[in-house]
Amino acid sequence: MRLLAIAVLWGLTLVPASAFMAFAAAHAAEPGRTPLPAIAITKPGQCVEPTDVMRRDHMKFLKHQRDLTVHEGVRSKQHSLNECIACHASPKTGSVLGEDGFCQSCHSYAAVKPDCWDCHQPKPGQKAATGVRP
Repeated sequence: MRLLAIAVLWGLTLVPASAFMAFAAAHAAEPGRTPLPAIAITKPGQCVEPTDVMRRDHMKFLKHQRDLTVHEGVRSKQHSLNECIACHASPKTGSVLGEDGFCQSCHSYAAVKPDCWDCHQPKPGQKAATGVRP
């Protein structure tokens, strides 16, 4: 077993690193390998934060806003889930969910299942789904 491991490691040293990099680059660039999310901005304008910040940190803003609202009773609009839904809901479905929904398209791409919809409606102007989280 030890000889097999040594043989494999020795064989890997004979293959130049550039070959591995070329292989990885070629396969990463293949179209259709992983479909990108379909993000449609239906209400163009300035978001509450720059796009790169929102892509990276939106969940932190939502959790912080949740904590302020639930624990301290502070209700502001800047990072409110309701404000996000009001701007990003599809004009066709009225929701951020669905196959081409703003939230669902990215979350499906990232293989993330947010629990926002356990309590909140994915459509603007509606009351909470259950009001109490199970």
